[in-house]
Amino acid sequence: MFGSGDNVPRHDKEHLGGEPKAVPLVAPGHTRPVTHLSFSSLQDDGTYLLVSSCKDGNPMLREWTGDWIGTFLGHKGAVWSTKLSPDTSRAVSGSADFTAKVWDTYSGEALYSFPHNHIVRTVAISPSLSHIVTGGQEKIIPNSSATLGRQAHNGTVKSVVWIGDHTVATAGEDGMLKWWDMRTGKQFTSLTWPGPPSSASLHPILQDRFVTGSVNDEWVRMHGINGEERDILKGHHGPVHCVEFSPDGEIYASGSEDGTIRLWQTTPGKAYGLWQGAASGS
Repeated sequence: MFGSGDNVPRHDKEHLGGEPKAVPLVAPGHTRPVTHLSFSSLQDDGTYLLVSSCKDGNPMLREWTGDWIGTFLGHKGAVWSTKLSPDTSRAVSGSADFTAKVWDTYSGEALYSFPHNHIVRTVAISPSLSHIVTGGQEKIIPNSSATLGRQAHNGTVKSVVWIGDHTVATAGEDGMLKWWDMRTGKQFTSLTWPGPPSSASLHPILQDRFVTGSVNDEWVRMHGINGEERDILKGHHGPVHCVEFSPDGEIYASGSEDGTIRLWQTTPGKAYGLWQGAASGS
């Protein structure tokens, strides 16, 4: 359930010369800092799911409106990353308890647990649901279908993303972005980034803006594609560890040190989900 007073947000006009001000939905439930957020793909009925990771060790699954569905119980340490399969039937999580787990999202049951030699910081699942990849302080990319670990980075692997059927992209503390063919285990391109990649998400439809969060302050920022700062969104009471656009681009989510998830509208004032819209008199 949403926190009292936050589940029906109201809009005011005291922002940008009369434009509705962005008022977030607040999704409580976690008891420690939120470390990662991930939306599912857009489903046939136009909805989607959101899964959150937290240092409390209990990933949470939510409806597209932000309403809580359930909590995955079984990790014995902070959970750093959780991702959903394209059809939302499975979730995979990585934890400080040195394991990655695969979950049934309908029952909440842990189906598989993969032990590691160090903290698992990031996970991804293939579109076919047949493989997972993990990354972390082992600095390798273990593949659940093989016995070999692949040396990936000269520092902790901070993010892995599955792209298409056979490609995985990785980002590391060494400032490198790398792309891998999972059929051969070989890297086929790389990019040097000026410092470790930070939390950012590109609008999935328009691709004309991106949102960022920073551990250096409590604000969420919206930028134009050229990097120009368009808006600063205040509401969190701790550093913002993660941001993510929904698959339809209508909202974006932010997770913070304060233990909350906030859902923001891309177009404030528009009727969408639990937002009533400025035209409704709210």
